[in-house]
Amino acid sequence: MRSIPIYPVTAAAPALPVQREGLLARLGLGMRRHQRLIQGIQWVVVLFYFGLLVVPAMMPLPDQDAHILTNLRLFAQFLFWGIWWPFVMLSTMLLGRVWCGVFCPEGSLTELASRHGLGRAIPRWMRWGGWPFVAFVGTTVYGQLVSVYEYPQAAMLVLGGSTVAAVAVGLVYGKGSRVWCRYLCPANGVFGLLAKIAPVHFGVDEARWLQQMGQPQERRHAVNCAPLINIGHMQSASSCHACGRCAGENDAVALALRSPAHEILNTRPAAANTGEAMTLIVGVIGIATAAFTWSASPRFVWFKTTVAEWLIDHDWMVLLQDNAPWWLLTHYPQAQDVFTWLDGLCILAWILGGGAALGLVVWAGVWLAARLLNNPALPWQKLALGLVPIGGAGVFLGLSMLTLGHLKAERVDLAWVPAVRAVLLCAGAGFSAYLLARLCLTRRTLRSVAACLLAWLTLALVVGVWAQILFVR
Repeated sequence: MRSIPIYPVTAAAPALPVQREGLLARLGLGMRRHQRLIQGIQWVVVLFYFGLLVVPAMMPLPDQDAHILTNLRLFAQFLFWGIWWPFVMLSTMLLGRVWCGVFCPEGSLTELASRHGLGRAIPRWMRWGGWPFVAFVGTTVYGQLVSVYEYPQAAMLVLGGSTVAAVAVGLVYGKGSRVWCRYLCPANGVFGLLAKIAPVHFGVDEARWLQQMGQPQERRHAVNCAPLINIGHMQSASSCHACGRCAGENDAVALALRSPAHEILNTRPAAANTGEAMTLIVGVIGIATAAFTWSASPRFVWFKTTVAEWLIDHDWMVLLQDNAPWWLLTHYPQAQDVFTWLDGLCILAWILGGGAALGLVVWAGVWLAARLLNNPALPWQKLALGLVPIGGAGVFLGLSMLTLGHLKAERVDLAWVPAVRAVLLCAGAGFSAYLLARLCLTRRTLRSVAACLLAWLTLALVVGVWAQILFVR
């Protein structure tokens, strides 16, 4: 059987002193001791996942008087998009990628497949750093075209397709590992970014690790790190799945607290890569924001109406037909919800064009601020990481729109929503403003102040876009 190399993760920040005692450290050790319990939790989630993914897709459309608690289709829709996604994102910002290591059904299935698969080496094309960005954008756009949030058939196609791909990759590559999760998962790039600000992480005392490795021991076994991390040199929470398998290893790994700002402020210039920065700026801040807003935007309606009138005036009626299959464009005549080819093209133009335009403006602001600083220790890719908190807040707020839509349909009182939204937006903006200031003002020169103001102006643009979405339209 061909062995699979473990590819190291470039250290992102100098190591923090690892506290190997205390409640969190004991919790981490407990996770390692009770891996069978964690595996049981994973398989319960797998069964629950498939039940809510497949069964609702076989059911008819709900009646107008159906409710979340009385109709499985509505319940699954609310659970997937109203609870699961927004609170997975929130948990990643608070606890790291514990969802990936303890609960994710795709991770469990691809690892199982990998144990019994061909065990082939990971090809170079798969290790390309741009896949997280491409997969995230592709899944986001396609999900909007088929209305993944509204219809279980579309959810089964998008989520189920991703699961099938994860199993297929596991059957071919790796040996008991999660190659899919490490390189190709559509959510991997977003999770990696949000985990950077998690105050809870598995910390590694690299010096103690090396010291212990040099000591003779009667028995030593390799930790099965499913996402293929070189544990002894792991200083970033981005790739760590927080599964607990390495807790206590060499008396140098422990679940611990850290400052949420530590990793971003101390990221080494060589570890701040372009793919990660573009996933944040263009993917999370640009494309995702446009995807959240098109369906309720009066500007989108005006744009589509203007194009439709032009087509009618020039007798170009092909794009006004609604004969696309449901797996390509939304097509549910029984629900009076059918997309024309024009709808699809306008959605693509709005999400890709509008998202790219917003991302380009944000990138330009960050790039100019970094150029103004002219500090080799602060490339624009590292400065961009200061926008992770506002990006995370935007994703949570955008996904929570689905939650609130379901609750509104259930006639739940939502008078508290504007205040909570304002607090979350201010928290994300304030944390990003703090990070940008700490990154820019290390030299305390006039150029540094000007760069900080420019970075803050870029941040203000992002905040203004979300304020418009949440409180004005």
